[in-house]
Parts: sequence; C-alpha cells; structure tokens
Amino acid sequence: MMAQYLRIKAEHPHELVFYRMGDFYELFYDDAKKASRLLDITLTQRGKSAGEPIAMAGIPYHAAENYIARLIRQGESVVICEQVGEPGAQKGPMERQVARVVTPGTVSDEAFLEERRDTLLAAICLLRGSWGLATLNMAAGRLQVQELASEDLLTAELARLAPAELLFPEDAPWRDLLAEQRGLRPRMPWHFEPESARRLLCQQFDVHDLKGYGCDDLTAAVTAAGALLGYARETQRSALPHLRGISVENARDTLQMDPATRRNLELTQNLQGETQATLAAVLDQTRSPMGSRLLRRWLHQPIRDRQVLRARQQAIAELLGEQAWDELGDWLGGMGDGERILARVALRTARPRDLARLRDLLGLMPALNGWLLPRQALRLRELVGAIRPFPALAETLRRAIVEAPPVVLRDGGVIAEGYDAELDELRGISSNAGDYLLQLEAQERERTGIPGLKIGYNRVSGYYFELSRSQAEQAPAHFIRRQTLKNAERYITPELKAFEDKALSASARALAREKLIYEQILDIVLDDLAPLQALCEALAELDTLACLAERSDTLNWVCPTLSDDSGLHIRDGRHPVVERMISQPFTANDLDLAPERRMLVITGPNMGGKSTYMRQTALITLLAHIGSHVPAREAVIGPVDRIFTRIGSSDDLASGRSTFMVEMTEAANILHNATADSLVIMDEIGRGTSTFDGLSLAWAAAEYLAVEKRALTLFATHYFELTALPEQLEGVANVHLSAAEHEGRVVFLHSVKDGPASQSYGLAVAQLAGIPQAVISAARHKLQQLEQQSVSVAGGAPVLAAVAPAIEPASPGTAEDAPRGRARATRQPEPGPQPDLFATRYPSEIELQLRDVDPDNLTPRQAHELLYALKKLL
Repeated sequence: MMAQYLRIKAEHPHELVFYRMGDFYELFYDDAKKASRLLDITLTQRGKSAGEPIAMAGIPYHAAENYIARLIRQGESVVICEQVGEPGAQKGPMERQVARVVTPGTVSDEAFLEERRDTLLAAICLLRGSWGLATLNMAAGRLQVQELASEDLLTAELARLAPAELLFPEDAPWRDLLAEQRGLRPRMPWHFEPESARRLLCQQFDVHDLKGYGCDDLTAAVTAAGALLGYARETQRSALPHLRGISVENARDTLQMDPATRRNLELTQNLQGETQATLAAVLDQTRSPMGSRLLRRWLHQPIRDRQVLRARQQAIAELLGEQAWDELGDWLGGMGDGERILARVALRTARPRDLARLRDLLGLMPALNGWLLPRQALRLRELVGAIRPFPALAETLRRAIVEAPPVVLRDGGVIAEGYDAELDELRGISSNAGDYLLQLEAQERERTGIPGLKIGYNRVSGYYFELSRSQAEQAPAHFIRRQTLKNAERYITPELKAFEDKALSASARALAREKLIYEQILDIVLDDLAPLQALCEALAELDTLACLAERSDTLNWVCPTLSDDSGLHIRDGRHPVVERMISQPFTANDLDLAPERRMLVITGPNMGGKSTYMRQTALITLLAHIGSHVPAREAVIGPVDRIFTRIGSSDDLASGRSTFMVEMTEAANILHNATADSLVIMDEIGRGTSTFDGLSLAWAAAEYLAVEKRALTLFATHYFELTALPEQLEGVANVHLSAAEHEGRVVFLHSVKDGPASQSYGLAVAQLAGIPQAVISAARHKLQQLEQQSVSVAGGAPVLAAVAPAIEPASPGTAEDAPRGRARATRQPEPGPQPDLFATRYPSEIELQLRDVDPDNLTPRQAHELLYALKKLL
C-alpha cells in the first residue's frame, strides 16, 4: 500500500495527497506534518520507513470538503486519490487513482469559492518583446487573453485580476518581476511551446485555427492560453466542455488604472484591506452572486466604448422609469449561482442541490422573459434573446429531482418517484419487502390449502417456504425442495427465488440505478450548455443594471452626458462613499476641466476636503465609464483614457523603498504615461524631502503636466508658491477649500472656491489633533517671529537664508493631508510681496560676480563696463 502511495506522491511532489483508505483520507510523511499544522488535526505514526516512524494524519472522507476548503484558502493544492474497484474483488491492496487535483486557481466547488468574487487562474510568457497574458475562470468557463507591450502594463493587469494562481516558465529570466504575486506555479518550459499551445486550443474548441476568435496573430497570448488549458486539464482530469471559446481583451478599449490608482480609489478594498467603506460596498445591491461578480469586473475594468456605455444608460433609464428593481428582484433573487452550477455540471462535480437550483432558475424564465419582451431599451431587447425559457430541460429537471434533495448523491434519495419505472420497482422491493412476503404467503396458503405454510429467511438459505414434516406430503409440484430439517421441510418457488434475487440486492441496485440516471441528467443539461451559459451571462448583466438603477433612484444620482469634447464638467459633485459614511449633509462642489483650463492647483487647510474633492472626481469619471449614473446634479464627461492617482504613500520596507521613493516612483509612472486625455490626481507631491527639493519637484512636475502632457490635472499642494503657476502657465487655475476661524478654532466649510487659499490653518488643525497647548503656544510665538523675519527681507534683501527656516517643515508624515510645506498658519505676511523662492534658491551668476567685486577699487570706466556685463547677464 505504501509503495502505491509513494508512486502517486512522486507524481505530485508539491501537493498534499489525500489518500483514500476506507472511510478516511490519510496523509503521510511531510504531508501529514504540514496538514496537521495547517488544519490543527492529530499527528500520529504508523509503521516505519528507513527505521524512522512514518508520520500520519487523517480526516473522515465525508468531512473532507471543509478541510480542503481551509487548505485552498491558505494557498495549498490537494490531490484527491480515490479507491478503484470493489473491496475484496482483487488480491493485494486496493488500486487507487488520482481522481482530481484541487488548486486555488481551478476550484469550482461551492465550498471552495468566495460567492461574490471571481477566482482566476493566469499564465504569462514573453515572446519577441510582447507579454502574453491569459486568464481562466474555471467556475464560469471564461478564457480571456491579451498581449501587453510593457512590464508596467503587465503589472497593472495582474493587480486588476489578482489571480489565485499564476503559471510561468520556470526558466524565465524575468522571474523577479513576479516577486509580489501570490500563487506562483513555475512550469516546465515545454508547456509554453507556441505550436503545441495552438494545437491544444484548436482541439479544445474543435476549430481549424483561431482566426475566428481574433487571436490568431497573438502568439504570446495564445502560448500563455495553451499552457493554462494544459494545466487545467491536468488538474481537473476532464476535457472541460464548458470552455467553448476564447475572448481577446485590448487595453485600448478600457479605462486604464495602475495598481496605485486602484488602491487609492478603494474600489473593492479599502486602504486597510477590508471591504467596508468601498465603492463596491455602496453600489452592490445585486440579488445574485453572478451579478455581484459582474459589477466588480465592471468597476475594475471600465470601458471606453461610448456606444456600449450609452446602451447601458438607456437600459438603466428604462428600469428607473418602470421602478422595476423590486419586481425583478423577486426573480433575480431566486436564481442562485447558475454560472458556477453549469461549470460543476461540465466537470461532473455537480451535486443534487445544484440541479435543484438550476431547476428553480429555469422555472423563473417564462415569467421573466414575458416581462422583458415589451422593453424598448436596446440592451434590454438584446438580453431577451438569451433570457428565454428552456421548457424541455425545465420539465426534465422538475420530474427528475425531488423537491428538496440531499446534499450528496452518496445515499440516494435524489431522483423523484415516477421518473424511472425500474428505479421505482427497486425502491418498492427494498421498502415494501415485508408486505410483499405476507401477501405471497397468504396467496400460497390459499392455493395449497395448507394453513401451516409460512415464509422464513436466514442468511444461509435465503427466503423459503416451510412445511411441517406431516404437511410435506401436501407440497405442490411447483415447490422445489431446498433443505430438510428434523421436523420440517423447506422449499423454494421460482417466484420466491426471483423476489429473493431482487430483494437482497434491491438497495444497492437502486443506488446504482439512481447514480446512472443522475449521470444521464447531467448529459441532458450538457446538451444545452452553451445557451445556458449565455442565459447566465445575460441574467448577471440584468441584475447589475437593475442594481445601478436602484442605486441611482435611492442615492439621487444623475445620468452623465458622454461628450466627444475634452474635459470634465461636474455640477454639485459628491463623493459616493463619504456621503454614505457621514451623518451630516455632504457639501457638493463643482468642477470644470477643459483644454483651456487643464490644471487646478488646489490649496486649503488639512482636513479641508482636498483629497475627497479629487477622489470624487475620479470616481464620478469611473462610474460614467461603466454606464452608471453618478453622484452629481449634472455631469458632462469627455474622453478619458487613463486615471492616475498619487495620493498618500508609505514605506515599502520589503523592497527597501522609503516613503519618498514610493512617491517618486508613482509620480514617474504618471509623468511618463499620462496623455492629454488622462485624468491625473496628484496630492502633496514632493513632501517627503527637504522643502526646497520638494518644492522644486512639485513645481517642475506641475509644469510638465500642464505644458508637456497637457493632462486634465488636479494638483493639491501645501506649497503656497505653486499658486503662482496660473500667472506663468496657460491653462492653470487656482482653487481652494474654504475654512474659517471662530474663537481660535477652525471650521471646515468643504466648499471649493476660485483662487488660492489665504491661510493654511496648520496650528488650528494641530490643536484639533490634540497637540498639547504649550506646544501650540510655543509654535504660534515662533511663527510670528518667522513671519516678521520673512517680511523684513521681502523688500529685496537676500531671502534665501532668512526664509529657509520659515518654510522648513517638520518631519513629514504619511497620513492623508498631513501638515506640510510652509510653517505659516495665519494670514500671508503683509505688507511686502511673497518671497520668490525660485528666483533666489541658489546664487545667480550676477550674485557670484558681485561677490568678487571691490567697489572702492573700481575706476569709473571699469564700473561702467561691469554694469553693462551684469545687464547682459540679467
């Protein structure tokens, strides 16, 4: 038995082998030690190997699902090794074979999956400078590919997809690129052979080539997809009939977001790694898991196709007009998770309750189809084509599956009475054997006229008629002697023998018959697999559209206008998450960005709402690109190709990167990749270094975005010097978040006004944060000194040494809107102009020449020539 185990384990060295032994799955050696630690089960010993005890741990086979689910959630893979054949039918140990390999990326069982989140398997390869990326959603039968031109784009896509497993060639020289990815599965290089991959895909889809799928010339993507398909077949031990095609994704079709932007906008996960207080948490009122997963895919992959977006808007508008979501909810809420049920049917792992849920889903389709038929919106009319009744299949499932089936088929009781005559007969024999025997006994007494005749049973003789010795002479001719006793004779008849053969094996035969019928029903469902998959996709979209309609009505959102002219124009915009989280009314604000007003330099106090204002702009733009209504009184959204955010940061200690390094890396990505159609949000750039360095970087970055990239930019800063940008650059404007002081305390008004802020309120915010009053008083005294010093030099004296202490910030923090930049916390110094740090940062050429001049030793002619030289330099 152990030799058999070791042979199987050698084929699966990296997985935990669940080895079936009777009513248990056993694990041995290191697998047992690991499982004992991960599952908190008892570690025992059995026998010896090389003189050492063999570690052993086991779990009951009927409880295996829960244990496997726990292992999968911890990133482990499990090999399920089952007994083959009947006990006692062969010499030696029972033969065992691998029935299935369960991995984090290929799971489809309900217990192993998160209901409202997709579980993906991905593969990547690099061929001729192009990155091929393929993803497989095993639980939905969805295979997608794309080719990417750079590592940055690949990293962004992996952040969006977050695959549970990632396959790559084990000899890849770029393996370090994947250091932060989870579920890495290195594969032998030959799994990524282009021609083999192409043949495997053509075989799977039963086609001559892949031109019909639009990926025939995407060699890298096709290679990754072939490696993915090979791994899926290997683990599932199945032909994967629910994988019926391949779709191509193109980055140009979507609104691109890098990992930092997805994190900062808190789409489905907040900055603490939780799901509360996210955009998805506010939006998701879907009635089905399918709709919930689709909504999350839309949020992470907004589209740019205006025709598709307008079709979604029309559908939402019609659902709004009908106030239809409650009525639709009654149907959609009863659908279950048809998408994943069909995957389990295809993999032959569907359980009885899966078929019951599919039966209930199909039972709802006639009414839902009838409701959809008169709809006018183009997208709703298109959905009607897929959301249709399946009368024959629905009737089969209705007749075949009991109303409330058991969880598993193992003990029977799944197939309804009346569906199969042979099964009904076997069940009748098993359950009504006593009644039948009494009836047969009475019948034979009457026929023979022997009142003492009776039917008996023992394990040796089986069923028999018994007569006393005195009555044996009256035994009829059709009685066949079976056994002679001292005082009795036992007989059998052809009818009793036939009953015995049926009765003794009726339960086992009934269960075998039930399993056969169950497999036949799975085949019947598979005959309609493709249209059923289309039905579930349409139901998920209808659920999502109904959810967005309900959100628009409940939250008072409006349909945005999708314009072909560059720019964003929002009236009374609101942050969709913050508005739901706070108890007081949300202060709505306007926004205008256009080619002639491309950048807003945003100033104002900490805690004043700058970050909220910028984030709500990005979220409104994103919502418009999934077809949703938006939180505003009015919104006009022009073309946007990417959203960039540089908001907050923290040390990346694992990679040895400081806060400032992280900040600069994210800023570099924006400055390299932004275009005139990009929405850029930059908050407090340059704050992680000295004032002069940070201010210089902030100024240069803002200038580059405004002049070179011409991107639509919201640029928040505490460097008040940047408010001079509108005077020097075309298309730049100042706005500020207003606040007021009352009795020494700051009141945030959260209202966006034109022009720069007049105060920073840094000391007031520090007081709100609980800084000791003695520190606040000392800071206020020092501030007055610094401001007087700044004013005294503002008339033209060298300001570099005098102003530097006044603007040197304290050690920068990492929290949102942390106090930075100038130390001034009261009104800007008057009289006198604002010191121009950029004019006086370093000694100019004129200053250097003047430094070496001795006026007392100059002749009038030398002084005159020097004046001309300095004038020329100026």
